[in-house]
Amino acid sequence: MKKILEGCCETKHVHKDLLKIVDEKMPEETELYDLAELFKVFGDSTRIRILYVLFEVEVCVCDLAEALNMTQSAISHQLKILKQSRLVKSRREGKSIFYSLADEHVRTIIAQGCEHIEEV
Repeated sequence: MKKILEGCCETKHVHKDLLKIVDEKMPEETELYDLAELFKVFGDSTRIRILYVLFEVEVCVCDLAEALNMTQSAISHQLKILKQSRLVKSRREGKSIFYSLADEHVRTIIAQGCEHIEEV
């Protein structure tokens, strides 16, 4: 008796009508790459912690370092990555630079991620 692999069809039958729909909707490879890169940024708990602070208030590196019990250098490194990914923005006020969320999409992405992991 032939063993059927889990997740595999018993017989091979390609549903061309369905694949046509998929092909029409599939984004370009460069867009898929950029999306994967964006999600990699969310793969670091320190960056997620920084974003949570920025959900509440606009702060400088000193404030973030104090809130997260980290060095300013470590925070700056993570902020650079978040800025390059357009998840945070900055503004200068005198000698200080204040950071905030780039837009509401960032909050939505995190909120939906939390919803997903809390599903039972």
